[in-house]
Formats: sequence, C-alpha cells, structure tokens
Amino acid sequence: MSTNSVNAINALNNFSAESDNGIITVTIDQSDRKMNVIGDGFNESFATLTDAFINDEAAKGLILTSGKSTFVVGADIDQLAQVESAEQAFELVEDLKTSLRKLETSGKPVVAAITGTALGGGLELALACHYRIAIDSPKTKLGLPEVKLGLLPGGGGTQRLPRLVGIQKALELMTQGKELRPQQAVEIGVIHDTAKDNEELISKAKEWINNNPKASQPWDERVFKIPGGDSKHPKVVQVFSIAPAMANQKSHGNYPAITHILSSVFEGCLTDIDNGLKIESRYFVACALSDVSKNMINTLWTQLNNIKKGQSRPEGFERSKVSKVGILGAGMMGAGIAYVSAKAGIEVVLLDTSIEGAEKGKNYSAKLLDKAISRGRSTAEKKQALLDKIKTTVSYDDLEGCDLIIEAVFEDIDIKAECTRNAEAVIPETAVYASNTSTLPITELAKASKRPNQFIGLHFFSPVDKMPLVEIIVGEETDDATLAKGFDYVGQIAKTPIVVNDSRGFYTSRVFGTYVSEGIAMLAEGIHPRSIEVAGLKAGMPMPPLALQDEVSLSLSLHVMQQTKRALEAEGKTFNAHPAMPVVEKMVNELRREGKKVGKGFYDYPENGEKRLWPELTNLYPTKEAQPSQQDLVDRLLYVQANETAKCYEENVVRSVADANVGSIFGWGFAPNQGGTLQFINSVGVKKFVERSRELAAAHGERYEPANILVEMAEKGQEFSDE
Repeated sequence: MSTNSVNAINALNNFSAESDNGIITVTIDQSDRKMNVIGDGFNESFATLTDAFINDEAAKGLILTSGKSTFVVGADIDQLAQVESAEQAFELVEDLKTSLRKLETSGKPVVAAITGTALGGGLELALACHYRIAIDSPKTKLGLPEVKLGLLPGGGGTQRLPRLVGIQKALELMTQGKELRPQQAVEIGVIHDTAKDNEELISKAKEWINNNPKASQPWDERVFKIPGGDSKHPKVVQVFSIAPAMANQKSHGNYPAITHILSSVFEGCLTDIDNGLKIESRYFVACALSDVSKNMINTLWTQLNNIKKGQSRPEGFERSKVSKVGILGAGMMGAGIAYVSAKAGIEVVLLDTSIEGAEKGKNYSAKLLDKAISRGRSTAEKKQALLDKIKTTVSYDDLEGCDLIIEAVFEDIDIKAECTRNAEAVIPETAVYASNTSTLPITELAKASKRPNQFIGLHFFSPVDKMPLVEIIVGEETDDATLAKGFDYVGQIAKTPIVVNDSRGFYTSRVFGTYVSEGIAMLAEGIHPRSIEVAGLKAGMPMPPLALQDEVSLSLSLHVMQQTKRALEAEGKTFNAHPAMPVVEKMVNELRREGKKVGKGFYDYPENGEKRLWPELTNLYPTKEAQPSQQDLVDRLLYVQANETAKCYEENVVRSVADANVGSIFGWGFAPNQGGTLQFINSVGVKKFVERSRELAAAHGERYEPANILVEMAEKGQEFSDE
C-alpha cells in the first residue's frame, strides 16, 4: 500500500489519490471551476505530486485522470494575461515542464486516462505520459489550439508532438490549431487507445501499467529517430523550405506565433528533447509578450467570456428558454435560423408565402445534416429527430403558442409591417417579436406593432449555421425584459450575443460598409485593383474589399445607399454620398455587374475556372502613375473601420468596448490579430491614432477626421475600457 504518496497528494487542493496494489490513480478535480485548467497553484501542486510518486518505492505506476467530463482544457488564460516580463513567462512554462520531465524519466509507467476534451496544456500534460487513453465520445476534442490566441504550445507540445507523429503532421496540427476526435488521434498516433466509459478507461490504464512495469518515452531511447526524419532529413528540409511561404500566404505576416512554432520545431528537432524544450520556452516568451497575443487574449478570451457571462444582459430577470419559435420567411437566413433553433431542441414553425418555399427552407437543414452524417458527426436518427422539430406552413394560425417570432423577410418596411400585424393577431401576449433586419431601424419597424416594448432586432449573419454572432438591437421602446429574453435565446442556440442601440445600419452593417466602400473609393482614385485587394489581406481581413463587395452584391449595397438617402432627406437631413456610390451606381445601373450572384461584378466568375478581377476595371478607372505605399492602403482600410466604431461608441450605438471588439471580429471579420476595432485604437495609442487619422483626412477626405471622443481621450491620456 503506497500510503506515503497517497497522503501527500490528498493533502493538495484539487487533487485526490487512491492506491490499488501499488498503482496510484490521481484525479484532478478543481472545485471552483467547471473544467480543469493549468492555472494558479497548479504547477506547485503538480511538482509535489510528481516528487511524492517518484520517491514512493511502493508506487509502481501512476494514472492521471479527471473528476470531470473533460480532462484538462489547457492553461488558465487569465493567468497568462497577467504576464508582464520575459522571466515570468519563461518560469511559467519551465516549472511545469520540469515536473513532466521528471515523470517521464522516472522509470515508472505513467498513463493519461483522458475523460474528455484535452486541449493545449491539457494535451501537453498527456503527451508527457507514457501511454494515453481517451473516452471515445463525439464531445472529446484533442489538440493544441494555442495559435488561435497568438501563442504556441509551451508545455512541450512543439517538441513531443513532432517526435510522436512526425514534423509535417505536427506542424499542420499546431499552426492551424486543429482539434482531433479520439479515433483520428489514434490513427495519427497522438493517443494509443480509446475506452467507452470511465470504468473501461481506468481498467485499461491499470492493465497497461501491469504489462509495462518499466516505461520510457521513445525520445529517451538511445536509437530514437523522429518519424519521417529530423529537421536535416531531405524530405523535411523540403517541408521547411515551403512551410514559411505557405504560412505567410495565409497569415500575411500578421501572426508571429506561426513563425515561432516553425522555428521552435525546426531548431528543437535538431537537438535532444531537453534542449528542445528550452528552445520552445524561449519562443513561447516571444509569443506571450507580443502585441498580437495580448490583443487576441484581451478580446477573444477576456472580453468574450465577459459577454458570455452576461455582461450586456439586464439584471433582475430570470433566465428564460424558448420552447417554440416562429420564423417568417424561409429564404437562406430563415432556413439557417430554423436549423440552429431546431438543433438547440426548439420547436420551429417555418412560414413562407408558398409551401414549396417553406419546404425548400426545411431542406436546407436536411442537406446540412446529410453532410454531417457523411463525416461521421451525426446519424440518420438524429437527422430525423431534428427535421421533425421543423413544421412548414403558409398559415399564420400555426404561429399560435410561439414564445418568439423571428421575421426574416425582404428588407422592405411595408412587407415587414404586414408580417408584424399578421403574426401579432395570433401569437400570445407574452411573445417576443424580433426582426432579422440588417439595416432598417428597429424603432421604425416597431411602429407596426401593438406592443413595441416587446419588439427587438436579432441580426443574424450568413451562413447562420457557421457564423457565431447575433447582433441584438434595442429599439427606443424595447424593454429590458424583452432584451433579457432575446439575450437568453441567443445563448440557447449557442451563438455569441452583442447588444447595440438602434440606429441606421446599427453597428456591424454600418462599420462593415466603411471597409468595402473604402476599397471601392480607392478604385475610383486610380489605385490598382490588385493593390487594393492585397492591402485588404495584409490588413488582416478575411477577404479583400472588392471581392467581399461582390459576395454581398452591389445591387444590395446600392439599395441600402438609396434607402438611406431617402430616409435622411425625409428627416430633413443632408445625405453626403460616399465616393464609392457613383462607382456602385455605374456597376449596377449601366454595366449590370451586380456581383457574384450574377457571375460578374468587380470580378469575373467563369464557369470552369477561378474568379479573376475584371480586366476592364483599369480602363474604367485608369491606374494613376504614382501609386501609394501598401502601408498607406492598409492604414486607410483599418483606420476607417476603427474610427467609425469610435463614432458608434460615442453615439451610444455600441454599449460596451467588449461588444464593439467581439462584434467586429465575429460579425464581419475585422483583423483578429488586432483584437477588434477599439483594441486596435488602444494598441496604436489613442494619441497616435488621432494624429494619423488627421493625416489621412487631409489626404483623403473628412470621413477620416477622428471622432470627437478620440480627441478628448487623447488629451486626457485615456484608452477604451469597460472597467
């Protein structure tokens, strides 16, 4: 009986141990968290655990497992966010790695019994064990996704993974942050086996320990060779000669973590494991202290979590759940909303003007599910169960009993008003009515409602099944109870909610429009269209502006511009046409080039070939001899979006910094490496941003004049913060 180590481990917080004939099973179960993380106090406790096991002569093997349905989901990012010096970052990863090296060189077998998801540091902990078994569940994910926060795996991942699966496969997994299902992980060699449940998991772990009383890692064997060759092997040399160019083609130099991962693997795989681990720690420090990582952690971790915890949800209202939703309009948006709602277990009534249209909308779900089945991510039974939740109809009477209505019809005030009146004649008094409009003011739409206090905007993004954001728009009369219900529904369908106040274009459509419009304005100025598109990618945007305008269609943009002009003039206000407007008018009205949907816009879309910029563009808008620098174009595209966001914040359209930043990345893909539009201003420095904005305004027009709030903040030395 190994009482010494068991007692020492049981004295630790969040760790418990029991012995079975010399096999110590340690369960990690952090009482104050839903999931185990490698955070404050973990390294110290793990060091104690390691020494207790190694020094206990009666302990012949160790099983590391979890008391939760997940294993260890990675490092505590909140702790990483507090790192300020290179020494801090270096010690943080070295402390854990010291314990892991002790374990794997102890001569005693150590097994990771993975109860569920193991990501980042959690998988790195498992990789340091001699044997790895995971529960075979669709919910189990295994991977090293640190690159998605501007980091690299700093717990040994860049050294152990290549030595297990080969350099090329390891680079692919780490630079793309890929997550594997258990069977995929077995096939690649990341784990050794799977189990159907916890009982079998521990049983298999004990059996392996009994059959392997003396264990060592492959890389500690005298004759070890990296699968597929080390960094000097001719085939691997080819990988490293191509990989940086391929990485730069995708990242455009905006993500230094990718380069650091490549360097860490290349250098580390020229030496032994111990030196390799030290090399990794140094590159981890470079990542952790980079502006990119700080920006991404700030927004995609800290601020995103604050949103998910309900930062923008009104207090004093009980959490609600939608049981039955009515969706008006079965086009692409309505069909997508029907799918995500049914997937969340909500009963759906999908209404269209014809039953054929409604059925076509339902068939969208069937196609998505067929694709999931073909990839092993769903079953025929699950498909049928989801489809059974969607009732198609042409009758408003079928909306009876719905606690939420989402209108997703054409962007026309009169059509939307008719839908509102027809639905409110049937639905319960307590039901919330939402419009999926992307530009029309909610206050204006609510005038058709008998109960404008229960009228709200829920702006989804296309395609709904993939896009993570929903923009919740609060009208002048929308009450807090309705906002709370809308917020809860968005969480219920596993989307991220941001809350904005009503205005023309709201937040996301309004700022997104500045990006594509600026690209079009550049074309009119005589800047070469290829330079414009490259600048969009170099700025960190997912698509260049002209290509993106083709995707959303020029005719739709023209419709919005004209609608805005009419509305402002009706209010007695002046409409200042953007320099892009004449170009859009010409493309649509004269040239009939409306975008991708008709096969021609700024690009040509040949049937049997890749899209290409329309050659006539440079004849229509002759390229001027003196072309601006690429940095000037990048600045224009980023600054115009950030400045418009600052105006939205100043006008109280966006209610919080977190909503602005997360909404910009998830809504229209604003450069993630910058951490969102307002974080970009913080990172540049408000004072410098104002100075550069004024330079751009002098050269390109008053739309670049810095928002008043920025001028005031610059004078006071402030930056954007919700605290």
